[in-house]
Amino acid sequence: MPKAVRFDEYGPIEVLRVEEVDRPVPGPGQVLVRVKRAAINPGEVSIRTGVLHERWPATFPSGEGSDLAGIVEEVGAGVTGYAAGDEVLGFTDDRASHAEFVLVEAANLMPRPANVSWEQAGSLYVAGTTAYAAVRAVAPGRGDTVVISAAAGGVGTIAVQLARRTGATVIGLASEANHRWLTDHGAIPVTYGEGVADRIRAAAPGGKVDAFIDAYGFGYVDLAIELGVAPDRIDTIKDWTAAAKHGVRTDANAEAATIEVVAELAGLIDKGELEIPIARTYPLDQVQDAFRELEKGHTRGKIVLVP
Repeated sequence: MPKAVRFDEYGPIEVLRVEEVDRPVPGPGQVLVRVKRAAINPGEVSIRTGVLHERWPATFPSGEGSDLAGIVEEVGAGVTGYAAGDEVLGFTDDRASHAEFVLVEAANLMPRPANVSWEQAGSLYVAGTTAYAAVRAVAPGRGDTVVISAAAGGVGTIAVQLARRTGATVIGLASEANHRWLTDHGAIPVTYGEGVADRIRAAAPGGKVDAFIDAYGFGYVDLAIELGVAPDRIDTIKDWTAAAKHGVRTDANAEAATIEVVAELAGLIDKGELEIPIARTYPLDQVQDAFRELEKGHTRGKIVLVP
């Protein structure tokens, strides 16, 4: 029997387990995918711990996972364009991709491009669409300076590259261990922590910041306001309390959650114009260890499960 990640209650990492489940059967319009790679995401931590219960409650027993890449195993009635053996990437809205098999709506899949690795393909949806939406929300352009917090994280690394493609100057907030990566990708690295506002002003051309993407939370919206950024050019993907207080934007995954956006990003990777750094892979059976690594908050790029 195939295996899948499950949890029966909100709680710490230890509530996660890997158990045998019935093999899914595709219904009309669905594709059964044998999962080869599926990234983990901070949002899954918030769901598992109940932090997002009011927004996105869990129904127990719950699976988890949205990102996926794999091989078509079987197609349901009415599905055209896919056949057993096809390599695909995409997403599920059913919290189910951390598993050996997952049912996916055919409309949420696309063929895996030749130059997109399995790890990148299985990491693209959540982080990629979130970064895409955040960059679009603050609308950076040539002559602008945009600051990105958590610039070396899963969302931040993609947002840095997408913002640079607009011609804007990008300042990335990250630890010194990630400064070389940021420099290599066209950003100006700045260390976070006490005195960061002064360091940002010193790094920004003319001392002026035009836009701010907060991929971390915990005070960065306040920092953006302190730096004089207009609220409509600040986007936070985590700090909804500060967003309500200051009237800033909260565009994230939901604002770009389409296979068309995924395909655009995959095309950039295929052409060598976008990179998704892969921090580490873990076997599905080590899902708890994968989340322990994620929750340390210091990985560059994505952590990926290998069913």
